[in-house]
Amino acid sequence: MLYYYTRPALLSVTAWSLLSTSVMAEPPRVVTDIPPVQSLAAMVMDGVSTPEVIVPTNASPHGFSMRPSQALALEKADLIFWMGHELTPWLEKSLDNLSQDAEIITLLDAEGTQTYAFRSIEEFATGDKHSEHEEHDADAHDEHKDHDEHAKHEEHADHDDHEEHGEHKTKHDDHDHDHAHDHDGIDPHAWLDPLNAITWVELIAKQVSAADPENAATYERNASAAIADIRGAITQIEAKLKPSEGQNFIVFHDAYQYFETRFGLRADGSISIGDASQPSPARLSQIRETLSEKNVTCVFTEAQFNSGLVETVIEGTSVRSAQIDPIGATQTLGPSLYLGVLNGLADQFATCLKP
Repeated sequence: MLYYYTRPALLSVTAWSLLSTSVMAEPPRVVTDIPPVQSLAAMVMDGVSTPEVIVPTNASPHGFSMRPSQALALEKADLIFWMGHELTPWLEKSLDNLSQDAEIITLLDAEGTQTYAFRSIEEFATGDKHSEHEEHDADAHDEHKDHDEHAKHEEHADHDDHEEHGEHKTKHDDHDHDHAHDHDGIDPHAWLDPLNAITWVELIAKQVSAADPENAATYERNASAAIADIRGAITQIEAKLKPSEGQNFIVFHDAYQYFETRFGLRADGSISIGDASQPSPARLSQIRETLSEKNVTCVFTEAQFNSGLVETVIEGTSVRSAQIDPIGATQTLGPSLYLGVLNGLADQFATCLKP
């Protein structure tokens, strides 16, 4: 009888030990800002956990109001990977207020990340590129932050007024002078250079492995596979876009110089500036002049923004148009989204820029 009662007690202790181990081994809660970053983290964490994302695939990161559920995700996060305030200045205050216990990794500041300054109207006109092939350093980054500080505070204030409404919104700027379209600072669309993505996959694997050593081998294995896939995509895209080199085109907003530079393309202008604000009538008129002056082949639209502006610009011309997707609006959220974005861009560029 003593054995009968002792055995269940031992089983209970064993079960409790297993339960405790299971609780201790729970993977970190990972939150990301935009779908491409979520995709890179999902590649690394595949089979272990699914990272969350703040900006959904059908919204623009340049102007977005968080829902309460997204704020809660930030509050519960252990690790947060985001591009930085240059892309989502409205998110910065929420990170400060809600994510004090989380480790926050700013990808634009990560060692090895290639960044460029926004192109000015003059640079589009002359074909010059500011800071091309120069790695962005911390001092230059701080200067740009100081230069734009006042504008960022205004955007934070606007976000506070709308944060609970869960609405997608595009920022509008009705200025009719060139300054409104001569954007300063670091271009945050750095995920469109796949070599940056490789740098970040390595960083994400390092961070989640440190937070979850028990699954480190899986994270490292996944990261190696992801890097191999990205390198394979680079080779395929280079071959696909080789015939498009030298073709002239206009983009909807200046978000593609990382992709262009990596794959030998060069936009001749953008309808909107890098933050996708509303272009003035004078800007639209200027773009129409560029169509004929540069013998433009294609003007690209984007799913998140008003395609009617592109139709207005090309009306009465033989210029083609096509929709490109830098954020993943046409992709399924998850590990496959990032490569889907790259390959989707390559397909559309190759088709619309076909000589």
